[in-house]
Amino acid sequence: MTRRLFADFALALALLLAAELAVRLFLPHDVSGRFSYGYDQEAGFVESGETVHLVRAGGRRFHPQTFSRRRPPDTVRIMVVGDSVPRGPNLGAAYPGQLQEILRAQGIKAEVINLAIPGFGVRRSQLIVKKILAYEPSLVIVHVNDSNEYEDEREYRRSQEFQGWHPRHWLMKSYILARAYEIKTEKLQWRLLPEKIRQQNMASDADAELQAGLDENLHRLWQQRVWEITQQTVALIRARAVDVILVTQASWQPTGPGQGHLHDHGLEALGQSLAGPGVQIVAMTKVFADLKPRSDYFADSAHLTPAGHQRLAAALAAVIQERGQRTSQGANASRGSPP
Repeated sequence: MTRRLFADFALALALLLAAELAVRLFLPHDVSGRFSYGYDQEAGFVESGETVHLVRAGGRRFHPQTFSRRRPPDTVRIMVVGDSVPRGPNLGAAYPGQLQEILRAQGIKAEVINLAIPGFGVRRSQLIVKKILAYEPSLVIVHVNDSNEYEDEREYRRSQEFQGWHPRHWLMKSYILARAYEIKTEKLQWRLLPEKIRQQNMASDADAELQAGLDENLHRLWQQRVWEITQQTVALIRARAVDVILVTQASWQPTGPGQGHLHDHGLEALGQSLAGPGVQIVAMTKVFADLKPRSDYFADSAHLTPAGHQRLAAALAAVIQERGQRTSQGANASRGSPP
């Protein structure tokens, strides 16, 4: 009996090792950063020679895109970082894609890369900014929102469950076992178990997110984090002499049947506090100030309709065109030419 159990155990171990090896050999992108939940700076960026491929890996659901490591000559390379709002329903409909079309129609050789990911808050977005600065952007557009800090915090805690070499983490070094653990958490703890048991096991879901959002002290802490990390992100970009446009999110707040107003939780004030040389602000409260009715531009309280994306892209194009004109005038003036 003992020999039979040992043989069964050896067979199970061999199958596990074979499956682990197969995944790591044939699905390397699935393994790369898989349990970092967006906190692996390299995840989703696959460099092949001078080409960079954006793939869905490591908790980063990029729109698949390809671009060169070095900015092409005479090209305005714009990289957009943010959450589900700039990501949009698809590449063409989202405002980064619309912006590229508008600029090219104006005769500007523009390349706009959409690096926005649903649910990403300021900390995970900052990691993307750190990575893309190596790809020679001419301009970085940072979409600033304060509604994803719960997700950033939750995913950070999850990522820590798979780190380190303490004996309790050893099993999690196996992709197969770690994936099984992840599925158990997402499919069982988050969806099927009673709330009391979920909380005991430190599992989180939409109910917990809503409850956390009602905690005023926690909300103030998140707002402070948004301010501090956004300031750091802008400083990182400007340290590389790259210009920044901050798009500050606004949400539709209903006040009655067919009535409501836009609210940005002070994000425009944050943007204005950072405005200066090389840093410009596009506030959604101003872009959509004449919002009537909401359904024209907002699909829900925060996300944009195709018309909303187009309108925001037009506002950004106007700022970029003005920026280019000022740069050209400055260059002429420095050469002694009339402005």
